[in-house]
Amino acid sequence: MTNIVYIATSLDGFIADRDNNVDWLHDIPNPDGSDLGFGDFMTRIDALVMGRNTLEIVLSFGIDWPYNKPVFVLSNTLTELPAELEGKVFLVNGLLPQVIKQLSDQGYNNLYIDGGKTIQGFLQQDLIDEIIITTIPVLLGGGITLFGELTAPLKFKHVKAERLLDCLVQNTFVRERE
Repeated sequence: MTNIVYIATSLDGFIADRDNNVDWLHDIPNPDGSDLGFGDFMTRIDALVMGRNTLEIVLSFGIDWPYNKPVFVLSNTLTELPAELEGKVFLVNGLLPQVIKQLSDQGYNNLYIDGGKTIQGFLQQDLIDEIIITTIPVLLGGGITLFGELTAPLKFKHVKAERLLDCLVQNTFVRERE
């Protein structure tokens, strides 16, 4: 099983601003409509795991459902999903290792882990194998951080850096396990 984070942050490490908005992600001119490698990334994964807050942010965009892979939403409080997401989005809860095993038993072995609290929870339990971070050249000065507290350091190896749109940097890190 491989659990991968694919996310954008501000220069100061935030994934959303103080109001939980991500509008600043779209301020970079992209005249050719490049997906910045997201399509290629999506071919590597079997399913997505995100938290309820991230689901709500995606739904707030007012666009068609953007994922063509199953999405598993971690929530201990959500009991139902919008009808239009039937067959696309599934609720899961429980301890992360149990959720991962359940998904693996269903044949989902390469997971895209998305959402601040979800990513932090996976990192706290050392369940992330790869992190791909696209840095947006803006300082937000506050907001929702990507990383939280850990009980012990987690070592990653930097394996790739790519400049995108003449102003973004996408770095890829792989977990080094002993």
